[in-house]
Amino acid sequence: MATAVFPGSFDPVTLGHMDLIKRASGMFDKLIIGVLINSSKSPLCTDIERIRMLQELTQNMPGIEVMSFDGLLADFVSQTGADAVIRGIRNSADFEYELPLAQANYKLNCKADTLFLAALPEHSYISSSAVKELLRYNGDIRGFVPDTVYRFIAQKFNLTR
Repeated sequence: MATAVFPGSFDPVTLGHMDLIKRASGMFDKLIIGVLINSSKSPLCTDIERIRMLQELTQNMPGIEVMSFDGLLADFVSQTGADAVIRGIRNSADFEYELPLAQANYKLNCKADTLFLAALPEHSYISSSAVKELLRYNGDIRGFVPDTVYRFIAQKFNLTR
């Protein structure tokens, strides 16, 4: 059974994330969404909130499991027995950032290759950082995140839009 890990902070989950999850889940028997717990950052949503949102968003998608992890991605891939790591690429800057990481992860765990999935053009400008920036200035995030995520954030932060 072929298994892939799609790691990320998912803070918050975007439409781009969901597109990659749907596409990657069709390529593997099992897709593990690895929610990175990074104690050095101040996330918009807690790890439990991010996991719950992803579970709700993927509940009707077979073969998907949502888990949290901290530490090295290569270790998480080993622990899950995954065969591949999925990373989304929006532009050349993403590729330049992701390629050395993929090579280092392969050096640490040669049992899993990294597969880069190109973002669809309509999602190439979407990032969690952009969503957080929009929120900071009271911008409308509805075109950037799934409805489930919008409703959660609107309730959590008392958005009036």
